[in-house]
Order: sequence, then C-alpha cells, then structure tokens
Amino acid sequence: MSMNLAPLSVAAVAATGRRYNPTAQALHWVSALLMFIVIPLAWVMVALPKDAASRETYYMLHKSVGLTILVIVAVRLAWRAAHPAPPSPSSLAPWEHAAGRLSHWLLYLILVGMPFSGYVMSAAGGHAVTFFGLFPLPGLPHNKAVSSDAHWVHVAIGQWAVYALIVLHLLATVWHVAVRRDAVLGRMLPPTEHDSV
Repeated sequence: MSMNLAPLSVAAVAATGRRYNPTAQALHWVSALLMFIVIPLAWVMVALPKDAASRETYYMLHKSVGLTILVIVAVRLAWRAAHPAPPSPSSLAPWEHAAGRLSHWLLYLILVGMPFSGYVMSAAGGHAVTFFGLFPLPGLPHNKAVSSDAHWVHVAIGQWAVYALIVLHLLATVWHVAVRRDAVLGRMLPPTEHDSV
C-alpha cells in the first residue's frame, strides 16, 4: 500500500475545518509549557542536599505545578467531551491515526496519574501539600505502605513513562513536519494570514 506524501498546507488545514479550536489549543500549549517546568523542578529538588534552604521551596513548586497540570488536564478532558477533536487529515495512514490517538490518551493518563500519585506519596507520607504556599490541600491518614506504593508508581514507572511519551510526541511532530509535511502541527496552531490565501 503506497503512502501519500503530498504536503497539506496550513491553509488547507483551516479550509477543511481540521484545526482545533482556540481554547483547545491554549490548553494544549499551557500543558506543554508546564510539563517543561515541572520536570526540571524535579531534577533540581532531588539533586539538592537535604539541608539546603531552598529544597522545600523546590518541592512545593514541583507539587504545585503538578497539581496545576492535573486541573488543566481535567479541563481539557471536559472541553474535549463537549468539543470533539477535528477529523484527522485524510493523508494519514490508518496506523498513524491509531498511534496518534493511543499516544494522546496515554499522555492524558500519565498527566493525571503523576500528580495524583505524587499527592498520595506526600500526603500519606505525612508531608503537607500546599498550592504555591497559598492554602493546604486536604491531608491523608499517615500510611507508610500507601506512600511507598505511590512513590513506586510516581518514580519507578511514572517518570520514565513521561520521558518516553514526551520523546514520542516530539518525534511524531518532527515526522509530520519534516517527513510527511502534512500540516498536522498546524491543527494545534492559530490561524495565520496565509490561511485566507
């Protein structure tokens, strides 16, 4: 079966109604930005000595950004339920369409699972969880076993799944932009003056 590699212009994406709406686009890019903030925060906080004065601040920021991601993902899912994703370009092969859907839903799963497991790990471990130091989140009964299980999910599985899915997402973007040239990325970008040409 031959693969159609004919480029699909960004204007064509807009003309066929395949662009995500502005709210979905904004939620996507805010989520992406926060992902590239929360991960370096984690790297810094675990590298700091335990007696470092700034260590608790980095932990607080990491947890708070993670909880913000959780809220944004919940909003994204609710918005998507009310505003379904636009149809994929007809130039996509069936395997590309299936792989895209699978990777996106796995990313949603991990973006919910990581903040949740992090919260359980901290709260069940006897550590207070605050939102940017503004107010505390409800605590959990101290349970070392539950905290340990959540730590395993968060660190041993979750972080590597995050890295893998981000790399996969970036590679897929390069594939569509540089190889297929099918303007899939344009679906998640705002209209330009060329769209009306």
